[in-house]
Amino acid sequence: MLESGAPQADMHQQQQQQQPQAGSSLPVLAIEPLPPADSDEEEDQLPDLPGRSWPGSGSVGGSSGGAGVDAAAAALASSRRGSLYIFRQSDEVIVTPFAQVLHTLRSVYDSVRTMTSGGGRPAPAQNHSSSRRAPAGDAGSFADNHLAEKTLKDLEWCLEQLETVQTHRSVADMASSKFKKMLKIELERMSSWPSSTGATSNQIESYITSTFLEKDDDDRTASAAAAAAAAVAAAESLEPSTNSTSGTLPDTQRSPASAPSSSPAEASGARGTMTKVPVRPAVLPPTPTEGPLPPRLGVETPHAEQLSELFAQSLGTWGLDIFLVDRLSCQHPLVTVVYAIAEKRDFFNKFRIHPSTLVNYFLHVEQHYKQDNPYHNAVHAADVTQSTHVLLNAQALDNVFSDLEILASIFACAIHDVNHPGVTNQFLINTENELAIMYNDASVLENHHCAVAFKLLQEPNSNILRQLEDGQRKQLRKMVIDMVLATDMSKHMSLLADLKTMVETKKVAGGCLLKLDNYSEKMQIMQNMVHCADLSNPAKPMPLSSQWVTRVMEEFFSQGDREKALGLPVSPMCCRETANVEKSQVSFIDFIVHPLWEAWTELVHPDAEHILNTLEGNRDHYSELSAAKEAAAAAKAGQET
Repeated sequence: MLESGAPQADMHQQQQQQQPQAGSSLPVLAIEPLPPADSDEEEDQLPDLPGRSWPGSGSVGGSSGGAGVDAAAAALASSRRGSLYIFRQSDEVIVTPFAQVLHTLRSVYDSVRTMTSGGGRPAPAQNHSSSRRAPAGDAGSFADNHLAEKTLKDLEWCLEQLETVQTHRSVADMASSKFKKMLKIELERMSSWPSSTGATSNQIESYITSTFLEKDDDDRTASAAAAAAAAVAAAESLEPSTNSTSGTLPDTQRSPASAPSSSPAEASGARGTMTKVPVRPAVLPPTPTEGPLPPRLGVETPHAEQLSELFAQSLGTWGLDIFLVDRLSCQHPLVTVVYAIAEKRDFFNKFRIHPSTLVNYFLHVEQHYKQDNPYHNAVHAADVTQSTHVLLNAQALDNVFSDLEILASIFACAIHDVNHPGVTNQFLINTENELAIMYNDASVLENHHCAVAFKLLQEPNSNILRQLEDGQRKQLRKMVIDMVLATDMSKHMSLLADLKTMVETKKVAGGCLLKLDNYSEKMQIMQNMVHCADLSNPAKPMPLSSQWVTRVMEEFFSQGDREKALGLPVSPMCCRETANVEKSQVSFIDFIVHPLWEAWTELVHPDAEHILNTLEGNRDHYSELSAAKEAAAAAKAGQET
């Protein structure tokens, strides 16, 4: 687990030597290595691991080589909380393949060291067939041969794994492929569960598979062909949508007949202008760039004192009531949250941003969030931004990120869903929407969010990056784009694999410091941080989490209404009549959210433990509701028969 500060005094000398020298500017994360365990007695206490897919996870009777490595791995398994499904299905104590390779090689090293340093002598050279049988009465030779056979098996397994690694792929891709297979196995099992609520399990399986797993080329081609015929004609019949000025849910439910059915590109003025980013004319109060300071917290509100007090107490706290912020700010949650964070982190001085310029820009951004979206609106953007602000405060991340990287993270969160149309990427692809055509079906909305955000910087008195050096602007733009594109939920497994491989590899390697000496390693952590914040609703206190569930389901149902009106197949979890909200939340947490937050908690231990505890409590709450709902349905069915 990752901890801040210097390594413990009792760590190995090699690990102590990895401490950065005084004055070093290399960002590092302190990481707790696997605990040493050297005795045969500890090895005998290892759990039985049937069906292992890698050899380094178990012991071989009579051998002392690798005992410390194996017992240490078992200690990791017993201390690790373990995700509710996809990681617990495996008996492996380490789950990422590359970390397994390293662990096995360490076991080989320990075995050879034991054979050559007094723990046993290598057996004399002899032919292959006779080497498997020790002379009668020679217990030492038998033990040596047994250990040699174990070593050969370990080496064979490592070679097989390394031979399958393609040089153009990240080693984390091995973990991603493995996690996808594990997830699919569990989803298939779930789909076979008996349920009194109909085809709920199949619907949940389809939703998770279509949303969080990237499609293979064959699957993508097939699904596009199936939807193409209906989509071409359907897209032409869409009507323009309207925008409300409130960040709260609409008072009335939309029916299929009255549901706004404009294509997102048409609604934002993009039709026929594919070479231009659709940006509406601003309707902002005149605020000079270098004139007087803006109102307190950026906007005029009769609740300025209450809002200031709320931020003073809770801006850096997990579980800030963002809906209260929305009300107190008169529906300007994003502007006020970003302004408060900018003050707290001294962005105004560090990057020479005039407060009025920042307010102008984020008023533009806020206006381009579609506030009639129940979920993907400015309230969600403010929530993700504040959540990332809290995650950045983890002690383990002290001095890890530069000021520019922190600014990029906050900026990326604030704009990560700007101009979101309230439908999924797949809906845009299926309807051959102009945005999907413009971005070649690849992370359609995420590309659109980036384009709109950077286009808005060109509005008058709105360029908050104007005072940055040219190199800084380019670097920030690259970081923001990389983080926002990673919010495409189909990238989830790849992000999870990157994070878990990074953590487990450093644990197994015995290194106490995770050196972030290149862009890609830092970006992996930044992308996962933003992804965690984007998937933080189930980990918020229940009064907040339940509101987010209501909102996201209403947005799903609205899309389902539009799909019905267009004669398209209704997407999973988008049908009002068949969706089981409680059961879907349990599965969403089990299969997607918990594995991610578990890995993040390992990274920043112990700072995120309370978040994981809240997530698990919410999961239990929805599990109880789901069980009660199914019991009531079963009782009703029994009465009818």
